[in-house]
Amino acid sequence: MPWLIDQKPACSLSLRDGAGLATLSILLACTSAPAHAQDKDAQASVQAAPTGQTSSGQTATNQPASDTDASAADTGSDPVQAGKLVVPAPPADVVLPEVKPVIPDDEFNRAIPALDSQDDPEIGKPLESIEDFERRMASGQTDPKPAEGQAAPLGDPALSDGDTNEAVGDAPVRDAELNAPLPSIDQFEVTPVQFAEQKKDDEKDVEIAYQTRIDGLDGADDDTGTDLKSEFRSHSALKKGDGKAANLAMVNARLSEDATLMQTVLASEGWYSPIVTTRVERAPEGSEGAPLVAVIKVVPGKRYSFSDIVVKADPTVPSDLIARNLSLKVGEPIIAERVQGAEAQVALALPENGYAFAKVGDRDILLDEDSGEGVYTLPVDVGPRSRFGGFTTAGDQAFDAEHIGVLARFKRGDLYDSRKVDDLRKALVATSLFSTVAVEPRKTGEPAPDDTEYVTLHVQQDAGPPRTIAGSVGYATGEGVTAQATWTHRNMWPPEGALIAKAIAGTRQQGAGVTFRRSNAGKRDRTFEVVAEAFHNDYDAYSAYTGRIAARVARDSTPIWQKKYTYAFGVEMLATAETDYNRTTGDRDRKLYYVAGVNGQIGLDQTDSLLDPTRGYRLTTLIQPEATVRNGFDPYVRARIDASAYYPVSDGLVLAGRVRFGTIQGAGLFDIAPSRRLYAGGGGSVRGYSYQALGEQAPDGTAVGGRSLNEGSVEARYRFGNYGVVAFVDAGQAYRETMPQFNNLRYGVGIGGRFYTNFGPVRLDIATPVNRQPGESRFNLYVSIGQAF
Repeated sequence: MPWLIDQKPACSLSLRDGAGLATLSILLACTSAPAHAQDKDAQASVQAAPTGQTSSGQTATNQPASDTDASAADTGSDPVQAGKLVVPAPPADVVLPEVKPVIPDDEFNRAIPALDSQDDPEIGKPLESIEDFERRMASGQTDPKPAEGQAAPLGDPALSDGDTNEAVGDAPVRDAELNAPLPSIDQFEVTPVQFAEQKKDDEKDVEIAYQTRIDGLDGADDDTGTDLKSEFRSHSALKKGDGKAANLAMVNARLSEDATLMQTVLASEGWYSPIVTTRVERAPEGSEGAPLVAVIKVVPGKRYSFSDIVVKADPTVPSDLIARNLSLKVGEPIIAERVQGAEAQVALALPENGYAFAKVGDRDILLDEDSGEGVYTLPVDVGPRSRFGGFTTAGDQAFDAEHIGVLARFKRGDLYDSRKVDDLRKALVATSLFSTVAVEPRKTGEPAPDDTEYVTLHVQQDAGPPRTIAGSVGYATGEGVTAQATWTHRNMWPPEGALIAKAIAGTRQQGAGVTFRRSNAGKRDRTFEVVAEAFHNDYDAYSAYTGRIAARVARDSTPIWQKKYTYAFGVEMLATAETDYNRTTGDRDRKLYYVAGVNGQIGLDQTDSLLDPTRGYRLTTLIQPEATVRNGFDPYVRARIDASAYYPVSDGLVLAGRVRFGTIQGAGLFDIAPSRRLYAGGGGSVRGYSYQALGEQAPDGTAVGGRSLNEGSVEARYRFGNYGVVAFVDAGQAYRETMPQFNNLRYGVGIGGRFYTNFGPVRLDIATPVNRQPGESRFNLYVSIGQAF
């Protein structure tokens, strides 16, 4: 009878018509009973209940219950209603979370209809056995061929095929348990929940120790410049397991993973058909180390080499452009790193030589297992040879396409070179005006000379916040603590017209000023700025109240864009009221000076970093013709030369040295404003002495400044990670004479610490004077950003 298998819905329907609804209410009541409401008293009530009565009013002998028993099923006394059915309580030392019912118990009980044998006589009847059920269903389907219009037996057309030999047939039920009546609910055994005990703190997981051995790799390791064993160990699961595993299965899993890794490592060096086997064996008796050995045995096989190299590409100019940059040769081993490097070089060289849209396709290497050779094929789509055309731009713009052309280092008609495009991209980033900026070539189809096409560079702009607030704090003996804050709007007057306001507050210096600066002013890397400021300096050598205006055109280096050649020229005028030593009275009188002048500076920078150089040299020359107006017109020329050099002794040790020479020609010492004289001493001069403390001293013990100076420094800088230490010796002196005298030099020695950041090193130096004189500090401290020189 195949319908016993196929017609399960009919059987389910019969059970639902009988006791299924009562069973459903019991299950729902069990699931809605809060677990935290069960205790030992409730268990006792379950044990005291009659054992011969079921929840549906049936007895253990499946006889109908009396009316009195049926009436006990109302909402007030039914023990299987939601909230009244008791289940075993958890152990006393286990706290379970409180689970709130979705539907209140009373509402749920009212929604379940009452079950009574008077309403449905079938409720009080015992459940029929499976055999009786099958026999009753078969008697209702005696004719396998329904009449016309009659539904198929049990709704299954397969039973109307007239085939009396079915796959299952009328097999009798042999399992006696299927014919047995269902037990009453109160006799149903529930296995108590077993709660796992928490692991004690002093209990440790069981571990097995193992060691790893690789056999058969030495020959392949000797044939390649790569350390295969080291490469394998750096990614090995066995190595990462540190020789410990929870069980043997874990060791085998790591072995399987490492076998795949070994095949990958060998394939990367040209062995494409190795045989790698693994096993776990016991270590020899009496040997040291772990008792188990995870063994990886390797048979590398043949090392494959190139038998032919084929490039599928259109002709290029020059004709060997691809071949010259694809550094692969017939007969050499197929090494993954070399193949990838050669393809990357081709992808780099083509755009650098006019092919803006070149694309390197996916390689194909056909391996011959018999010969151990491979045929390498690389498709390349070179695209049209191109020349620079114009510019387009879109997005949230900081400036227009015309200013983009100012930043470019190429002209229309120049052969396309991706390096120049990268240079333009860096220049755009260096403006600090963008959150994001992208530059990409776009085809125009416009013909250009020499069978080329013009391309347009499209710049997608996303302007960033134009305003910034910055601050810095420094300390130096003789200068005290100095704090500076700046507010900058980098694009108040586009393109790149910035307004900068600054304020300085310190123990020796206070002031404020504004600066207008136009970056890339009509030409790449050229800056024009106008400054107006007022400040007060109160140093040991002089005290000054100064107002200053200046204009300057410069080509300066920045941390983002360091330049080999720099220049600057400008004009300045200032009015300053300064104290100076009066040789007649012996007092310090405040005098008013008016100073006007021009200035020019040129520089050569061959170092590798602006803020932290480790190799190379620098040379800077400054010339300032100016005049002082005070009881007459006193013209003079100020000049200074600075040179420094850096030599890396090792990866972490750098030797650095510098010299400085300065002179003032054309005026007497006391005809020059004190702030325009030359001084030595301090953090950027001769450490170990206060700021501007060296040179000729007035009778009151303070420096009067000079008309010449000479300085020198030597440093040994050692860096480890983000930290460094420095030992240094400084020497210098300022003189009344107009030319450096190189005598009476004062020396300072000290040590310093460095903390390296992404914007340069933070410097802390402590120094002491050699042959310290009365009134000089034993130690002097200097804190700033950047190296001393």
